[in-house]
Parts: sequence; structure tokens; C-alpha cells
Amino acid sequence: MFKEYKVETISEGGLGTVFLGASNIPVKKLEARINFLATQGWQVVFQVIEKKRFLLFWQRETVILTVGR
Repeated sequence: MFKEYKVETISEGGLGTVFLGASNIPVKKLEARINFLATQGWQVVFQVIEKKRFLLFWQRETVILTVGR
């Protein structure tokens, strides 16, 4: 049972989305953020990938992490 929750978001790059039509989720950035939160006692509770509209014509993926301790 967790007493405290926190929500973190990590989005894919905007330039790759505009120029290439798609980009990757920055896995190294995601990994580093999860490891940093783990050192502070947080645990990943839930993770979801959301597609959002970016500018007018493109879509960008965002990882939404819910962590608790």
C-alpha cells in the first residue's frame, strides 16, 4: 500500500516528429528517470503510452508514469 503517488511524463522528440513524421520514445531518458526515482524510494505503479496531437498535423507519444512510495 502506497501513501504517496507522483505522476511523471516523458515525451518523444518534437523535431523528429516534424521532420520524419515519427520519433522514438527516449528510452535512455526514461531509464535514467526511473532509476533516479528508485534511489529516492519510488516504485513504478502504472505506465501508459498516450498519443497527443502535436502542432497541427502530427501526433507525438508520451509515456505517463505513476510512481508510489
